[in-house]
Amino acid sequence: MDRTELIQPEPAEALAALLGVPLPDVEAGLPLLWHWLYLLERPAQADLGPDGHPVRGGVLAPPGAGRRRMWAGGRVRTAGALRCGEPATRHSEVVSTTEKHGRSGELTFVVVSHRVRQRGQVVVDERQDVVYREAGAALPSPAEGPVVPPAEGEWALEVTPTLLFRFSALTYNAHRIHYDRGYSRDVEGYPGLLTHGPLQALAMAEAARANGAGGDLDFEYRLVSPLFDHQGLIARADGATTAVRDRHGRQTATGTLRAGEP
Repeated sequence: MDRTELIQPEPAEALAALLGVPLPDVEAGLPLLWHWLYLLERPAQADLGPDGHPVRGGVLAPPGAGRRRMWAGGRVRTAGALRCGEPATRHSEVVSTTEKHGRSGELTFVVVSHRVRQRGQVVVDERQDVVYREAGAALPSPAEGPVVPPAEGEWALEVTPTLLFRFSALTYNAHRIHYDRGYSRDVEGYPGLLTHGPLQALAMAEAARANGAGGDLDFEYRLVSPLFDHQGLIARADGATTAVRDRHGRQTATGTLRAGEP
């Protein structure tokens, strides 16, 4: 599936304001992962399932009725800058589907490829790992120990329902677990609103950008534990290693950042 659009500065300006981070020179190129604001699928309302995800007409569709979708991780390689003020095209396709059995029941792992081209070259080459689990297999709320204040070099992002709602709107993500507390609690069995996996990945990338990371990059990341809105979000980047933890010190995401190939 291909989608082409003119890359405009307004979504980047909105993300910078949302996260409270410096706005880059958007005509020179967007930072790592900011391409997630662009070239988005916008399905018809009639094509959405009860959880807010599309059930038909898009690149991804659930493998069965009632299956719960979660973002598990991915890898992004940049080669050149994605610039505002110019058109770009994203080609997306499912490259593999694997069935496994886990503690929570049947799991379907799907790998999706996205390639963004601008000025005749691939500027973003991405793999997204998505998992579908059975309905009724809720993730338990982790035990919470004492609060661990942010250390030097860590970035604390205040996670509120408003922030999660605005990030959902900015990325056109209608999954109700991020903004509908009643649905998240009563239907999917979570103890709170789930903080987006992409938001955690962006926090790691922004922590690295604050430390000077830039240019062509290769970023691989995993979501290792669910993070809920009342648990906060604290990101850090130390050389090639990035991570997100909650305010109690529990790690929820990890990443490895390397310079891209010349």
